[in-house]
Amino acid sequence: MVPNPSGRVMSSSSPVPRRIIYAGFATAHHSGGVHVMTQHVRLLRDAGHEAWLWLPDSDDRTNWIPDDVPMVFGATTPIGAQDLLVLPETPTVQGCDPAPGARKVIFNQNHFYTFAAGTPAEDFPGWSPAPALWVVSSESRDVLEATLPGLPVSLVPNPVDGELFVPAATERLRVSWFPKKRPREASLLKRLLANDPRLSEVDLVELVQTPRAEVAETLGSTAVFIALGHSESYGLPVAEALASGCLVVGYDGGGGHELFDAPGAWRVPDQRPLLIRDKVAGLIQDIDVLAPVRAANRTWVLDRYPFARTGAALQEAVAAAWARPGNDAMAVHPVAWLDSLGPHFTAYA
Repeated sequence: MVPNPSGRVMSSSSPVPRRIIYAGFATAHHSGGVHVMTQHVRLLRDAGHEAWLWLPDSDDRTNWIPDDVPMVFGATTPIGAQDLLVLPETPTVQGCDPAPGARKVIFNQNHFYTFAAGTPAEDFPGWSPAPALWVVSSESRDVLEATLPGLPVSLVPNPVDGELFVPAATERLRVSWFPKKRPREASLLKRLLANDPRLSEVDLVELVQTPRAEVAETLGSTAVFIALGHSESYGLPVAEALASGCLVVGYDGGGGHELFDAPGAWRVPDQRPLLIRDKVAGLIQDIDVLAPVRAANRTWVLDRYPFARTGAALQEAVAAAWARPGNDAMAVHPVAWLDSLGPHFTAYA
């Protein structure tokens, strides 16, 4: 007898499709990490797979996740011997296997968070069978292959939505940024920009807990996007700003360095807000002659991060994961270990 996602039991004589279950979290505001999981679910469904997003409680379903993303709910869920369980990199607790015996993948969207739940042992994470790793950037792949050589790593690059993130005409120049990863520095930067007479006719916009559609609208009318990434594996806001036709100035956050190869992206040394201010002001003064560079940014990022590339890489990663062993198991949602991260997990300088 084989359990299905709802917990009901099906006859083992009935054909049971192999399922791919992504364990995510129902955050009140848009979460880039969970959003990427929903993109995976959709891509896999489009390719004919049975893919689901698993949330710990149906009452926590957030309204920013589209209704067409199929979900499984509960603190636990059965995983069949043919299924694949995809887990976030946090919280991964050494020796606490969320689904002993099941076929598992850790979808590591930030290599800096790999050991956030505590000191790892030599056999990290100490699960049986050992998981495969999926990552979103070449930097993450290289770091984790060197850090955890016993675990296979597959690169599944993030896609950039060129239909949502598009340039838009605007009467006023705009500079925008996300302060979340560097709130203290962002507070200084906001005052620096506001006090600069070179930017007196420019709208300065902080994006704080902003719905995704509004983010796209803001970026589409932004001339210069300030990247304030910190400990990034990729930096999706930078990619989406490039697709929106923004010039980009700021910090690559480590893993986002590949995005600063774009023709209109300028990397600034870490924690140098005066340098950011001056570069932004210089770009604003030359904004008319930089129109071709803004257009080139959009072409550059959409050529490199299309959905087709993500879908193909995801298919390869899934095939490799299914070649690994797996048995029936009862999986515990990783929300059970969130406390291991501590209250200051997402606190930044």
